[in-house]
Amino acid sequence: MRQQEIQVHSEVEHEMTLFAKPIVYLDDFPITNSLLSSVITVIILVTFFVVAGKKIARVPKGLQNLFEIILESALNFADTVTGSRKKSERFMPIVLGLFLFILVNNYLGILPGFGTIGFVENHEGRNIFVPFLRGGSADLNNTLALAIVTMLATHLFGITSIGMWKHLNKFINFKAIYEIPSKFRKDKTVLFVNPIKVFVCLIEIVSEIAKVVSLSFRLFGNMFAGEVLIATMMTLSAFLLPIPFLFLEVLVCAVQALVFAILILVFMSMATTAEEY
Repeated sequence: MRQQEIQVHSEVEHEMTLFAKPIVYLDDFPITNSLLSSVITVIILVTFFVVAGKKIARVPKGLQNLFEIILESALNFADTVTGSRKKSERFMPIVLGLFLFILVNNYLGILPGFGTIGFVENHEGRNIFVPFLRGGSADLNNTLALAIVTMLATHLFGITSIGMWKHLNKFINFKAIYEIPSKFRKDKTVLFVNPIKVFVCLIEIVSEIAKVVSLSFRLFGNMFAGEVLIATMMTLSAFLLPIPFLFLEVLVCAVQALVFAILILVFMSMATTAEEY
């Protein structure tokens, strides 16, 4: 009986948790496995663009031709959303940077070694396997941070494009409020119409919060679900069975990065467009 108890407690459990697990601590700041993956993503992208930047020539040749075709295609696609090449060129550094960061982060999460190499941690008498690396997009903290930062950038673009007053009136319609006394004598309906305008603008505040929630949970949910699906398939059979799902995940990784980037482009375009209420 005692031997069976020891054997049970010595088994290593693999848990798919919603939260990332700390690997090391810097004072009281935890360095999680998903944060390490994000750092690796940044290092890969920075290294690539530094090396590529040194080989840029005035007359393009080789891979530079391919990259310029991709960039021009991205700008043409952005024009269909923004309706302006000037806006597309303004938004592209952030939108394309986000797309590449999310894309590389997603693909790193399905590489061999991610989620499979780690250490065993004893937690309340249970031996829990903790991977050194985990896909960054499968961590809600990561996707939520991306959503918050990009939405703040969206509002910054709105303020610099149409002005603080017009941008603020999209959410709190001061214009409709102070117009009521001056227009009341000529048009009695203003007493009913303008409060409705104010209420509609207040709904925009809820809409902005919903955008952050939607962006973060959409990316996190899809990548976490893919992580769980592949892990489940590997549990059933480590050979052949996970391969079709890995190919599916390769497609999902690209689609989710593209969807996130397109939505941010749409939000930035909307924020920089003046509206009359």
